[in-house]
Amino acid sequence: MRKAVWAGVLVFLIASASFAQLARLLPANGKLGEMVGQQHPFPLLEIDNKVVRLAPGGVIYDQQNRAILHNQLPPSSPVLYVADSKGEIMRLYLLRPDEVARLEGTLNR
Repeated sequence: MRKAVWAGVLVFLIASASFAQLARLLPANGKLGEMVGQQHPFPLLEIDNKVVRLAPGGVIYDQQNRAILHNQLPPSSPVLYVADSKGEIMRLYLLRPDEVARLEGTLNR
């Protein structure tokens, strides 16, 4: 019985470790930019020296893919964002350095 429990724990640890290594799925229609955070009141953001508005229902994701609030934005960060037809930001992803390198590599091809 104990061997079965330890085997189950081992399988769980291997599965959770492999899940943590997966690259997160980012939208193909996103645009790269550099965001400067916490300089404008909600719902305004500054991306690439342009002040843009976070759309109603817009979501900001941090590097671990957790939804965060406007007041939790870092001072500056590379981002991938998706805008709606009015130019308002629907989804904003704060990028990790490996994601920036991967996205810049695919855009340069």
